[in-house]
Amino acid sequence: MARFVKDIQYYKFSLYGFLKNLRFFDAFFILFLLDKGLSYTQIGTLYAVREIFINIFEIPSGILADNFGRKKSLMASLLSYLVSFIIFYFSEDFYMFLLAFVLYGVGDAFRTGTHKGMIMDYLKQKGWQKQKISYYGHTRSWSQKGSAVSSLIAGLIVYFSGSYSSVFLYSIIPYVLNLLLIWSYPEELDKSINPEKKRRGFKSSLNSLIELLKRPKVFEIISTSALHTAYLRAVKDYIQPLMLNVALIVPVLPGVDRDRKTGLIIGILYFLLYIITSGASKRASFFEEKRGKSIVNQTLFLGLALGAISGLLFYRKMWILSLVLFIGIYIIENIRKPILTGYIADNVPNENLVAVISSQSLLKTIFTSFIAFGIGAFTDFFGLGMALFILSSILISLTLLTKNSFWRSMQRN
Repeated sequence: MARFVKDIQYYKFSLYGFLKNLRFFDAFFILFLLDKGLSYTQIGTLYAVREIFINIFEIPSGILADNFGRKKSLMASLLSYLVSFIIFYFSEDFYMFLLAFVLYGVGDAFRTGTHKGMIMDYLKQKGWQKQKISYYGHTRSWSQKGSAVSSLIAGLIVYFSGSYSSVFLYSIIPYVLNLLLIWSYPEELDKSINPEKKRRGFKSSLNSLIELLKRPKVFEIISTSALHTAYLRAVKDYIQPLMLNVALIVPVLPGVDRDRKTGLIIGILYFLLYIITSGASKRASFFEEKRGKSIVNQTLFLGLALGAISGLLFYRKMWILSLVLFIGIYIIENIRKPILTGYIADNVPNENLVAVISSQSLLKTIFTSFIAFGIGAFTDFFGLGMALFILSSILISLTLLTKNSFWRSMQRN
C-alpha cells in the first residue's frame, strides 16, 4: 500500500484548515450574543436561520463547485464570511445579526465538502486512496490546532480589549490569507469531472447525484454521519456558559475584572480542548482499525449519552465534571469525521464527491436547524442543563426507534 508523502500540497491543505479555524469569535460567540441582549430563544432562532440558508444553497453549491470550479466556490465562501464578520462587529440589534447569520450560512454552504473533494481528488491522482482516513485525519488535525491557537489569541484579545466585539475584526486577517492560499492551489484540483460528464453539464450532475442518493448504503452513511455532526454543531457553543461558570470558580487573577478574567480563562480552556481534539482526529485511523465499522454506531450513541449526562451534571452545578463530558462530544466528532469521510469516498465516484458530501451537509443542516431552535427554546424554559439533558435524551430515543439496516450491514461487513 502506497504511503502518502507530506509534500507541498499536504502543507497547503493543512494550512487551509488552520487558517479557516482562526475564527477568534468562536470561543465567545454565545457570550457575545448574550452580551448584546439576545435571549436564548433568539440565539436558537439565529442558528436555525443560518442552517436554513445553508439548506437552500447546500446541494446547488456542491454541484456548482463540481462543474464550474472548486477554487471559485471556496473563494466565494471566504468572501461571504468576511462580509458577515464586518456586520457582526457593527451590529446592535436582532435583525442585523440575522443578516450576518444569513451571510455566514451562505459561506458555509459554498465551503462544505468542497475542500474535502479536493483532498480526495488529490489522493486519487497520487494513488494514495487507501490512505484517505489517515491523510484526512492528519490535515483535519491542523484545523483543530488552528482552533486551539485561535482560542488563546481570542482570550488575549478579550483580556486586553475588555470587549467581545473586537474578535470579529481580527478574524478578517486569517480569512484574507486563506483567500490567497486557495488562489495558489493547482488548477488540476479545481475540477474533477471528466470531459464526457462536463459536456452533459449541470443537469447530468444533478441526475447522477439523485441516482447515488437512491443507493441505501450511500444514503445511510451520510445520514448517520450527519446526525452527530448536527448535534455538536447545534450545542457546541453552549459550552461557553459552562466554561464561564468554571472560570468564575478558578481562584486566579483576583484583581482583574470579571470579563477580562473569564475571557482569558475561557481562551485557555478552548486551547486545551482543541489540542485534545487535534490528537483525536490524527488517530482516527487507529480507532477505525481497532473497532472496525461498528465504531459508527457506538460513537453516535456515546456522543449523545455524554451530552445527556453533561446536562444533568450542569443542572446539579457540577461544572467541572459537566465540562469534561461535554469535551467528550468534541473528541468523538473528531474521531468520526475522518472515518465517515473515508467511507463516503469508498462508495461515491470522485466526480460526484463534492455534491454527495454537500447532500450529507444538507441533512446535517436540517437536523441542526431543529436541534438549534430546540436547545435555545428549552434553555429559556428549563435552563441549560435540563435543556441539554432533554434534547440529548430525545435524540437517543429517536435514534433507537429508527435504527436502520445500515448499522446491521456495517456490523456484518
